[in-house]
Amino acid sequence: MTNVAVISFPGSNCDRDIITAVNHITGTQPTQYWHKETSMEKHDLVILPGGFSFGDYLRCGAIAARSPIMDEVMEHVWRGGFVLGICNGFQILTEAGILPGTLMRNKQLQFVCRDVTLSLHHSQSNAILGQCDDNRQLVIPVAHNEGNYFADPDTLKKITDKEQIALTYTNTGAANYNPNGAINDIAGVTSDNGRVLGMMPHPERKAEAIHGGVDGHYLLTSIIEAAS
Repeated sequence: MTNVAVISFPGSNCDRDIITAVNHITGTQPTQYWHKETSMEKHDLVILPGGFSFGDYLRCGAIAARSPIMDEVMEHVWRGGFVLGICNGFQILTEAGILPGTLMRNKQLQFVCRDVTLSLHHSQSNAILGQCDDNRQLVIPVAHNEGNYFADPDTLKKITDKEQIALTYTNTGAANYNPNGAINDIAGVTSDNGRVLGMMPHPERKAEAIHGGVDGHYLLTSIIEAAS
């Protein structure tokens, strides 16, 4: 059984959602950590949930990335552990230097909250997505004000060449299929070793049929199985 941890920060508001989703998938309760804790047990998968850590002061995720618990997350990453950062969790991972690029203000300068269609890429070269099917498109909601992914040309070339672009907003023909103006429609990227994934959409919000879809359940289940 996969041993999952969820880390909460002041302002996290999706931690209970992801805990509930993981509990439904695995039948076990994830271990929850507060940002001030300085030690963490060994886990198969560490999840940084969505929210507005520290009120998004300075830059989204900038203060959270320097919380005491992040030293333990870094150790987990260095050991080759699996990490999933969702929305604010993705922002924290970029601010901590664990993932490349940055998340900027949405191009339209407005908070966006709606379903988007995603395409999976390079699942077989990224361990955390190794149980996924590249041919499957997913409908999962976004809810963010700073989801506009950006990387400089050298970084963008590197993550493209190394197949680290894991999720993109699918061009459905709609004018606003990309909800935030992210470069190359990027919705999620992985680390060099393919074991850390940051993504802006919220799979925990499509984890049960009552949510109007279960594509998030599929993605979370695949990630949990990959980490086991």
